[in-house]
Formats: sequence, structure tokens, C-alpha cells
Amino acid sequence: MANVIVVGCGRVGSSLATMLSSNGRNVCVIDTKADAFSALGRNFNGATLQGLGFDEGVLVRAGIEDCDVVAAVTSNDNTNLMVVEVARRIFGVEHAIARLYNTNRERAYGQLGIDYVCGTSLIAEEVFSKIMSGHGSHLDTFGQYEILRFSLNLEWAEQRAIRVSELEKSHGVRIVCFERSDGSANSIPSPTSVLYHGDTIIACVRHDLLKRFQRFIRE
Repeated sequence: MANVIVVGCGRVGSSLATMLSSNGRNVCVIDTKADAFSALGRNFNGATLQGLGFDEGVLVRAGIEDCDVVAAVTSNDNTNLMVVEVARRIFGVEHAIARLYNTNRERAYGQLGIDYVCGTSLIAEEVFSKIMSGHGSHLDTFGQYEILRFSLNLEWAEQRAIRVSELEKSHGVRIVCFERSDGSANSIPSPTSVLYHGDTIIACVRHDLLKRFQRFIRE
């Protein structure tokens, strides 16, 4: 389970933090203004910390020493750059992402090896996708949906098989395609198709339902 620090709790930061929290990530949000945290959704279960996001003491209190990802998404490019550089160079965080407004800096960021998202629309979704990539079964993010590729886990269930219609109706998921665990067949399923423990599945799941669906995902 990834530990993520989000610096900046404006519209982008609050949306990103809420999405990550809803998907079971441990999140700490940093902002210079305490009233900014009111933008966090009711589903947010993480921590908040008032302070400068590039201050080493603040970052330590936020848990950067056990952090997997830092996302700097304030409205100031210089602040975001400082946060990322402190996270990478002082604390050794391998994955630090900066929000970038000034497109003239894109080449410089690329030369410095800084991962960034540039633009003013769908920024939270893009950063969310970057954070989630490389963790577990995530393939991509499409709006409010997650595209997953995983091995079906039914060890917790009494039966070792389940119909596509049952899985989709009961858990708010759409099965896109599947492959038998022995590689004998792959198919686009119908509602009556039967899925077995260990089959490889590609599925579409809403962000807010992903945590509930986790038991079907074989680690």
C-alpha cells in the first residue's frame, strides 16, 4: 500500500488526495493554509498538515521517510519544483511528480529527469494515474474508472468459479476480457461466461468501488 504526500490542497490537490484515499492509499496533504483542507471530500481518511511543502521538518512530520510518492500540485511552479527536488535529493524519494504551469520549462524539466504534469484540465486524474502505475494491477485511469489486469482470487469464497453476470451485478464492475489460467483460451465474455480462480481478467472498476473489489485481486 503506497504512502503518498500531496503538497497543495486546492482543487487539484484535494481531488487527487480524495481519490487516493478512496483507493486505500495512506495520504498526507500539506498546505500553508489550514482552511484549505475543507476542500477534502467526506471519503478522505488521510492526514493533513499545515506548513511549507518544501520544509524538511514539515516533510518529516508528514512521513516522507516512509513515503513512496510525493505529488507537488500547488499553483506555484517554483514551489512545486522545490518540493520535488527536496523529496528526491534529500530524502531519496524515487517518484516525485510536479504540477507545471509554464510550458517553457518542459524541456528543462525533461533534462533534469523531473516527472511532471502540465496543463489545467484533468490534472488530478493524470497525477493519480502516474502514482497508481506500477502498483498492483493498475493499467490506466479513464475518468472515474480504473482499468485493471489481475489474476482472479476466489480463495476466500466457497466456490472456485463465478459467472460474469454475478460478478458485474454484485460488485459494480465490467469484465472486458479474460484468459484461462492454463492459457488454453481467452475471450470477450458474455453474461453467462464462467470465470475460475486464477484466470487472468481485464476489468473496469469505478474508483470508489475499487477498495471493496480488492478481495478478487490475487496478489
